[in-house]
Amino acid sequence: MAYENRNAAYDLSLFDEELNFSAAAPKRHQDDEAQRQGRKKHRQHHQVVRLPEEELNKIRRRRHNPVRLALGAAGAAAVTFIIGVIIVGQVQLTELNQQIITAEQTLANTESVYIQNQMKVEASHSHAEIEKYATEVLGMTKASNAQKEFVALENSDKAEVSAQPESNIFVQFFESLMNLWS
Repeated sequence: MAYENRNAAYDLSLFDEELNFSAAAPKRHQDDEAQRQGRKKHRQHHQVVRLPEEELNKIRRRRHNPVRLALGAAGAAAVTFIIGVIIVGQVQLTELNQQIITAEQTLANTESVYIQNQMKVEASHSHAEIEKYATEVLGMTKASNAQKEFVALENSDKAEVSAQPESNIFVQFFESLMNLWS
């Protein structure tokens, strides 16, 4: 029966009293007339439905779905955990960077101390100190002319080139290339 009157959404006869559209409304079946008469009897003057306060409070109270609440709490916990992991990672990264900087500064200071010590060692071993150590501790003396032996060569220095055995043309070509590059 609810589907019999398909144009109920456009039924302007409900407002006939106020707007006086009844003359413009098309003629309808007798069933439509009976429905209109029944509606007029049951219709209130202002067309406003009033609910008791208790029902309004029930409607206003929101019913929370426990599954949705659990999923929301789990999602919030997951997001909080991920953010916490990111923050902890950044803190660890910062600490490691600070340790690297401290280690580099320690290395630079140690290299500086090493260079200073190396220069002190080199300065402490001057020729005079080495000679003093050699004469006092080791008992060495400077060489005198009597201890020196001079070697005389009869002829002046000479360089001799030995004759190479003859080789084939390929070996000579290869050797000439090697001589160009050396």
